[in-house]
Amino acid sequence: MEKLVLFAILSIPVLAASWRSLSSVYNHGFYRFFGWEGILWLFVSNYNYWFIDPFSTHQVISWVLLVNGGYLAIAGIVVFLKKGKIDRTRQDKTLFGFEKTTQLIDTGVYRHIRHPLYASLIYLTWGICFKNPTPVLMVISLVSSFLFYITSRYDERECIAYFGDEYREYMTRSKMFVPFIF
Repeated sequence: MEKLVLFAILSIPVLAASWRSLSSVYNHGFYRFFGWEGILWLFVSNYNYWFIDPFSTHQVISWVLLVNGGYLAIAGIVVFLKKGKIDRTRQDKTLFGFEKTTQLIDTGVYRHIRHPLYASLIYLTWGICFKNPTPVLMVISLVSSFLFYITSRYDERECIAYFGDEYREYMTRSKMFVPFIF
């Protein structure tokens, strides 16, 4: 019961941030919300195990994933804010203000991967799961990762609609989540 109450309380800000995106299954924010909820459930399930047996294999894997996810998030946000030329008047009510870029970003971490922020969420998902991996939490991690993949695909559709051939060309020279691989 404690987990459900904590999950419900922590879901309030996630819902508040995502409510505009939930009106349509055809935008990236819809799937991102459910991916975030998966991460939230993993956190609620594993927060007691964060520092238990810190040198075990699963904890080391967890920390490697969390550190890599943190790096991608920071590197992605820094480049995004420097190069994206944000225009808050851009008409798309489902986008957060910082997502309303008018310049395609293909430098820094974006030079090699198109979705460093979603990649960071996938690493975060698995990093939290490996704090205390159980079959149920592995399934939740798989579902959450799949939702971030779908989020990225819808985001790409939106970018193609906004940036056109420039984004299509960018897709040919970058990978989705892992440089040079995928």
